[in-house]
Amino acid sequence: MASDDQLRAFIERHRQLLQKEREAEIERTSLLLSNCPPKQLEQKGLALCNLGISSVGIGLGGKTLVELERPAAYHSTPIFPPHSLRPGDLARIDEHTASTTKKASKPKKTGTSEKTKDDGVEGVVYKISDTRIVIAVDPPETSGEDLNLPDRCRVVKLANSVTFDRMDKALDQLEKVVLPNEVTKEDKFLPKMTPLIRVLMGMAPPSERIPVKDLRFFDPSLNASQQEAIRFAMESPEVACIHGPPGTGKTHTLIELIRQLTTATPSNPKPLRLLVCGASNMSVDNILERLLALPAPESGSKLKVTRVGHPARVMAQEDVIDATLEVKASRSDQAMLAKDVKNELEATLAALAGKGKGAKGKAPRGAERKKMWEEVRALRKEYRQREGGVVESVLKDSQVVLATCHSSGGRQLRNQNFDVVIIDEATQALEAVCWVPIFKAQKLILAGDPMQLPPTIISIDKKEKKKDKTSSAKDKIQPKASAGGNGSKSASSKPAPAVDNPLDAEESESTEDEEGDSEIAADPEESAKAKPRDPRKPGSQALLRPPRTLETTLFERLEKMYGPGIKRMLTVQYRMHAQIAAFPSKVMYYGKLKSHESVASHLLRDLPNTKADSEEDEKEILGTPVAFYDTAGCEYFERVEGDNDEGSRCNENEASVVKMWVDQLASAGVLPSQIAVITPYQAQVTLLTSLLRPIYGAELEIGTVDGMQGREKEAVIISLVRSNDKREVGFLKDKRRLNVAMTRARRHLCVVGDSSTVQHGSPFLKKWMAWLDANADVRYAGLE
Repeated sequence: MASDDQLRAFIERHRQLLQKEREAEIERTSLLLSNCPPKQLEQKGLALCNLGISSVGIGLGGKTLVELERPAAYHSTPIFPPHSLRPGDLARIDEHTASTTKKASKPKKTGTSEKTKDDGVEGVVYKISDTRIVIAVDPPETSGEDLNLPDRCRVVKLANSVTFDRMDKALDQLEKVVLPNEVTKEDKFLPKMTPLIRVLMGMAPPSERIPVKDLRFFDPSLNASQQEAIRFAMESPEVACIHGPPGTGKTHTLIELIRQLTTATPSNPKPLRLLVCGASNMSVDNILERLLALPAPESGSKLKVTRVGHPARVMAQEDVIDATLEVKASRSDQAMLAKDVKNELEATLAALAGKGKGAKGKAPRGAERKKMWEEVRALRKEYRQREGGVVESVLKDSQVVLATCHSSGGRQLRNQNFDVVIIDEATQALEAVCWVPIFKAQKLILAGDPMQLPPTIISIDKKEKKKDKTSSAKDKIQPKASAGGNGSKSASSKPAPAVDNPLDAEESESTEDEEGDSEIAADPEESAKAKPRDPRKPGSQALLRPPRTLETTLFERLEKMYGPGIKRMLTVQYRMHAQIAAFPSKVMYYGKLKSHESVASHLLRDLPNTKADSEEDEKEILGTPVAFYDTAGCEYFERVEGDNDEGSRCNENEASVVKMWVDQLASAGVLPSQIAVITPYQAQVTLLTSLLRPIYGAELEIGTVDGMQGREKEAVIISLVRSNDKREVGFLKDKRRLNVAMTRARRHLCVVGDSSTVQHGSPFLKKWMAWLDANADVRYAGLE
């Protein structure tokens, strides 16, 4: 069992790492913004410059929606350059300036509104396309006043401190719960110690499973591994992990699990109340969309679900938006009273600004103004109370509440308790943010894949990596992989570099050890009969250890503490041709990942829109599941875009090979919307975009690996970029990143790269190059 010292060290280490990450995030957005010229800021993906306002409207929750575009007067193309702005990101609209010096020396003159002075207007990215970006802004306090924005703007990505504040608060609560001598009387909202918290913190082993009898599945199409995962999750009293490799129907499984837990059946006599969370808004909305599509049960009404979160962060589909707390609250009977108070408040604010009815542009003064401000304060208090009552009634009536992990810590859910919390994409979420919803439930179900991308951590620098390399031998917990294809050689034992980090160097050439690429053997313990380890037994390695980096997720930590018995893996994939899935299955998933018969042999030629000019083309282009364009010996060397090692890498010759293959696929009838081009480097994304976007438009997806996680395309082309005399491979050493890239393809995977460079990067890369040489249709780029 974990001692008080171990508990205290674990929590303190998390605090230190979170503080370092917070500082790195602030540095990236403040120091970088002040030191970088606007053009460089745009190149790093943190800003969109020289924009014009196309429209201003009102959106959900009374937000002001500012739509911006690239005017033809300033740009040769309306299409945005590659950037990292996504729906839900905090952003600021500034006046566009040509340089940082100009911005510093000449304050903006944008009118009277406080938010439009030097600090710009802050808001949330609401929607974004290739040519338009919409920012949702809170209306000014003086309601009648319009936002006074400049003619030429730029949109800058900002750090989000709210998430860090909630994680810090969660750690403080955890410390007070597990170390009760530090509890103070002021903590009236302090969670209670539960068996779940004891298991998660290594203070007690997981309880014996409680058998579920007469379990009947709503979905008859579930395979055996999906059924076992659902049964395991229902029978585990405190915690269960579901390991979902690419294409195995993880979300499909979670939907069935939610139906089982919320429906009264012989196997579940009492319907439970669920909090469903995810690491991203996209994962939460994906689950919500599927829940809304479920048919009503034979007896009873449809499942009552509510989505909590900023309206700007929610998927812009009518049925999804209708399920949001804000919209549901606005349509309730109680909401009409709150609306009357809101209208009165807005009218009073307008009068204070001199824009009310009959005000004639003159604001009240003296005693009259003081009295009106007192009315505003009283109305605001009444509005908050009425709004709180409306929110409370909507949530109380909801059987399933959905939110991102960090938004579950908002005031709306402060007094809400649940039977079960489900966290999707748990292997992409920091452990600290998972604790925010965990305190609200008695049971936890985690779903994810530790062999895909970990959380993005920007505070991992070269110095820390070198330190980790020298201390890895001391800190190892297990010498062999014991669970999840991960073991001591996963995210927790060596940090993976964050791709295209705009602040730090894009990569460190010699900092990663190669330990993580040793052969992964099949795990003899991985079976439906495996039980979690008991940390109290002599010789048990199931101890609570402080994390080395924030990349160690709760999912992975529980695997290490309790062994593979804490999880169940889904083993049938419904995405990839069997040949595409063969290598990832063998090296990442113990050889257990099997292809369903419906996809095992599907090829591009089976699509209704494809047709080749000749039999040879049909075989070469449409009938090949895996192709490898080897550029070895062609001297297709990479080059660095930017400042020496700080820049991103690109490879023009390799890009021309990619273009040639896209052209051939398109000539055979493959639609641009069915193709994705993936590369680890932002500079290569920019280069490929300039080559392909003018021909194929926005439907052809071009991006880094990170943006494609959870996605799939009929044909995927991977540009590896690296080709040099030093045989340095950088990012390619991270096998999880490559695992994501190679498992996005359904019917065709084409790899373009220099085998003579790549094979020397690590044992994993050497195996991959050897596998491609033996199993792919190998072509030599210089002969094309």
